[in-house]
Amino acid sequence: MPTSEDQMVGQYAPMVRRLALQLISRLPASVELDDLLQAGMMGLLDAVRRYQQTPDAQFETYAVMRIRGAMLDELRSQDWLPRSVRSKIKTIEQAMHQLSHRLMRPATESEIAEAMHMSLPEYQELLEEARGVQVIHYEDLSRNQGDFSDGLDHPQLQSEAAGEWCNPLNMLMSDGLRRALVEAIGNLPEREQLLLSLQFEQDLNQKEIGAVMGITEGRVSQLRSQAVARIRTALARNFWDESPGEQALQGLL
Repeated sequence: MPTSEDQMVGQYAPMVRRLALQLISRLPASVELDDLLQAGMMGLLDAVRRYQQTPDAQFETYAVMRIRGAMLDELRSQDWLPRSVRSKIKTIEQAMHQLSHRLMRPATESEIAEAMHMSLPEYQELLEEARGVQVIHYEDLSRNQGDFSDGLDHPQLQSEAAGEWCNPLNMLMSDGLRRALVEAIGNLPEREQLLLSLQFEQDLNQKEIGAVMGITEGRVSQLRSQAVARIRTALARNFWDESPGEQALQGLL
């Protein structure tokens, strides 16, 4: 005889699959649907066990928040970038931020190295170590709400009024983010703009980019890390995480 807990899990299991399919349709192919489903089912089970019936909190609304939070936590746990690397890129971003206010233009590598009290070779080595940093990480999506280690406790996930905006993934589809990215890339030094264009528009690999630009593959990696750091710094200065419009939800960057 199934328990009421088992019955509720069985009843809402299709909802877990629906939410997982919605989420994975916007994610890289490397993300496994089974991983999201497993995390989502754990979120559903947690919701069943924690839910306390009140007039203002319907179970389905509560369960959706717990399921989505569990899936986002699973995605965060799969992030392969070590915290030490993030710490290094953060120091670069802080130096860029300070220099941009003082110089009113993109700082050169030498200026950044000097601001960080490093020699130029030391700074370039730091850029090499910071390779692989993404323009936006999941943690960045809660930058205006503080640092929340548990996606389930994010205030936007706790508000039914947030609606479709309660999913941080929707922030990646924001028109504001698109505009901020375009502006940030447009303000990059010409050499870094060229590098990104060769990589993302011409789909060249690192070796091919190096050949076009007349630099080594290692130098390509350094300049890309620096460009990403500049973009991240620019995004941190701008308010881009407003609620997306209906059309914005149909496409991703």
